[in-house]
Amino acid sequence: MKFASLLLTGFVAIEHVFILVLEMFLWKTEFGMKVFQLTPETAEITSKLAKNQGLYNGFLAAGLFWALFFIKDQNQKFQTILFFLICIVVAGIYGSATAKFSILFSQGLPAFLALVLHWLAYKK
Repeated sequence: MKFASLLLTGFVAIEHVFILVLEMFLWKTEFGMKVFQLTPETAEITSKLAKNQGLYNGFLAAGLFWALFFIKDQNQKFQTILFFLICIVVAGIYGSATAKFSILFSQGLPAFLALVLHWLAYKK
């Protein structure tokens, strides 16, 4: 179960790197506008906000990668991954309530599943 927990946590981290790329670099492209259902005008007006959002998603991914690959102490690894997954779950809930309901499933659900697996794997 620990391997599955780490694998799903890695997936969540990779997902947030992808979101960083979308929000920071592809926001005003045809692909970015299609993903976020934006008009060119809206994309232009909101691009600075999107870059900021992307940076925050990058910090979430960095925290998970840091915990996965660089923290050796198992208790610290557990707590750090727990913290970042909880942050992502809360952001998914908030995003679904304030922006787009599908965020709950695209970002919140994978993080929640990783959180449950993580908890079960480390807290026996």
